[in-house]
Amino acid sequence: MMGPTLGPVLKVLAQLAILLLLAPLVTGLIKLLKARLQMRRGPGMLQPYRDLYKLLRKGMVIPHTASWLFSATPYVVFSATLLAGLMVPTVAAETPIGLFGGVLAMVYLLGLGRFFLALGGLDTGSSFGGLGSSREMTIAALAEPTLMLAVFTVAIGAGSTTLAEMARAAIGQQWRFLAPSQILAFAALFLVLIAETGRIPVDNPATHLELTMIHEAMILEYSGPYLALIEWGASIKQLLLMTLLINVFWPFGLPQVWSASGLFTGLGWLLLKLFLLSCGIVLVETTNAKMRLFRVPELMATAFVLGALALVSTFLL
Repeated sequence: MMGPTLGPVLKVLAQLAILLLLAPLVTGLIKLLKARLQMRRGPGMLQPYRDLYKLLRKGMVIPHTASWLFSATPYVVFSATLLAGLMVPTVAAETPIGLFGGVLAMVYLLGLGRFFLALGGLDTGSSFGGLGSSREMTIAALAEPTLMLAVFTVAIGAGSTTLAEMARAAIGQQWRFLAPSQILAFAALFLVLIAETGRIPVDNPATHLELTMIHEAMILEYSGPYLALIEWGASIKQLLLMTLLINVFWPFGLPQVWSASGLFTGLGWLLLKLFLLSCGIVLVETTNAKMRLFRVPELMATAFVLGALALVSTFLL
């Protein structure tokens, strides 16, 4: 029996707590699983929390060539990603601020953070920052259309572009995850997840080689609390995309609305599905080598074709 529903303020606070506290844990889990699969000890699951705490206590070194854009970028990236996270169903199909925008608003907020991050990399005049910014925008130009195609495939079946309505429709028709259009959309969105979070084979989050890094090149000049906000925002973005993937295509155990009892049930199912998806990401990273930069558009073109086929098959079948 479902308990009393939570108020609007409690929904927002609970969603914020989930995003802020769970995002570093998922990052630590992926690193731990990857190390274990490679027969290494690796860092503990709580290491990202220690890294954030250390960075927040450190001082900052700001280049003398930087403008206000350099200082504003960490706050814009963190705030935009956190606001986009409030539009994604996590422990319930209902979203705290779903009435203020659907999937388009989420994509635009993530694009706003990416735009400022690219500007922050260019603002210092560093050649590596410009290199990373140009690569990031190239990948974004290929990944964003695929993301929208994959999500619109589900939106057509739900009759709405609101993520809450899409999750409710998925709960009512859980068998549809076996449909060809859903499988194609899931594959396309999974490739977008790999690209947007900078994981192998698109990028290596652990590298610091100037000729190969993408995300790390843009934030080379950042340090201290600024770097903590950017890294925290990247972890929240990763959690956001993973949650979108599992709750739209695997809505098992997802309650319809926020409630006191359903909160813990939905959180338990969310953790289980995040663990399974993290295992899949680690398996892809471990069994593949990093692609050459000029081969990345081929991978994203494959994802785009999968998304287009998913959308077309929705009308044909």
